[in-house]
Formats: sequence, C-alpha cells, structure tokens
Amino acid sequence: MQTFDPVELLTLPLMANLATVSSDGAPRNSPVWFIWEDSTLWMPGAQGASAVKRLQQDSRCSVEIVHFDNDAGILLHLGFRGHALIEPNCPALFKRLLRKYLGPESNWNEWFIENVARIDSPSGRMIRLVPESTFTNNVSFFKTGPVLAWPPTGWSLESD
Repeated sequence: MQTFDPVELLTLPLMANLATVSSDGAPRNSPVWFIWEDSTLWMPGAQGASAVKRLQQDSRCSVEIVHFDNDAGILLHLGFRGHALIEPNCPALFKRLLRKYLGPESNWNEWFIENVARIDSPSGRMIRLVPESTFTNNVSFFKTGPVLAWPPTGWSLESD
C-alpha cells in the first residue's frame, strides 16, 4: 500500500461519495461535489434533501473520493470518516465550489445556476465535515507494477 498527500487529490474536480445512515440503520450513498478549505470538506445540500435529513438525525458519515484514470494508470483512493454538521448556505463558499467544477462564472449555464444551484436560496445548506480519520491508498501500480504512475513526473499543484 502506498500513501499520498490528500490535498493533491482534493484540488481536482472529482465526485465524492457521501455515505450516511438511514433511520433504519441501513447505509445510503449520495454522489456529491465538494471543496476542501481549512481542513474541512464542504458539500452542497438543501434543506429537504435526503442526505441532509439523514445527517440531521445521525451525523455519522464517511466520504470516499477515487481518482481513476485507466489510460494514465492512476488509481487513488481517499477516505474520510467523522460526524458532519449541517450549516446554512454560504453563497461565497458555494461559488468557490462551483468554480472548481464549472470554471469561471462567465462560462456557467444560467439555467443550471437559476434552477438547480440556486446560490442565494434560503433553503440551501452546506454539509461540513472535519474528518476524524483519513485513509489514503495509492494503487497506481496496477498497470506499472512497483513503479507508480502518480504523481506524474514533474507534477505539482502549481503546474495546473
């Protein structure tokens, strides 16, 4: 097993899988966008969303993020576990999250922003997770053997 710096993965526009506990104790999963700021994972939600309701009843959760690029031979797994808090939406934070996935605001789809993202909606929520435990596993050797494909030669956060 090889580890890696989680921050390298958290800057990429990847999907996360949020696992919560339903009222009958069964696990539930939700794919989510996320942003990592100040050692905190932030995920968007809404007042009536099922994941938000479950976390209000039982704050235990886990988040899994996987970066898989078969052609490049990259397979990175990052896992967080802890207790999430539900907070009112912060439009500035939400806009930073949207920029991560959608690029500059000038490129945003107006229909999506007005009908789905609804940045200023009072029903908006942010799911806040300060991880209590973190797990990383770099199995990028699945194509190369003991030579890891990640990080690529010369790669750094500044080069993106």
